[in-house]
Amino acid sequence: MLDTHARKFVQPIIEKTALGLLKVKLTPNQVTWIAFIIGATSGLFIYLELPYIAILVLWLSGFLDAVDGTMARLTKSSPWGTVLDITFDRIVEISVIVGLAIAFPESQLALLLLSVSIIISMTIFLTVGAVSEKQGMKSFYYQAGLAERTEGFILFSLMILLPAYLTVITLLFFIIELYTALQRMLEAKRILTKKEGNSIEKI
Repeated sequence: MLDTHARKFVQPIIEKTALGLLKVKLTPNQVTWIAFIIGATSGLFIYLELPYIAILVLWLSGFLDAVDGTMARLTKSSPWGTVLDITFDRIVEISVIVGLAIAFPESQLALLLLSVSIIISMTIFLTVGAVSEKQGMKSFYYQAGLAERTEGFILFSLMILLPAYLTVITLLFFIIELYTALQRMLEAKRILTKKEGNSIEKI
């Protein structure tokens, strides 16, 4: 939701950073790798009981993830870059979840449920992107929803900062992800049913 509706407020900063990185001859894919390496350390910092550093690297990774997409649009986006971007995003999220699961074993069941809900939501997201002819800012159709990446980062940050409430926050995240999955499923039905109807009319 925030990625869709609040992006315009931070986009000038993202574009300025993207232009600066292009000037020093960095490519979008190189920035994608940098964002991934930085973000993937978040789980390690959680395990080392350095929550503020874990949050810092998580958000820096997310910022660079937005920057690399803008760099791609300012130059030339590539399907391979999209594959890297989506894959690395999930690995960063896995790093956070695994780090929390190791550090707080009493919350492992809730974290497992959260992982399941993310898998379901992302499966719908990627499948609709693959079969839809619509395109958004990215090189595939981007389905908006209640839980987009910024909401995920906010909830991950709360999970890291408030371990006493980790199970409760994780279960809240789980419910939000399931709701987002339902949103995306209903939107997919609407889009694809309309597409099928248009195809029949053409015949």
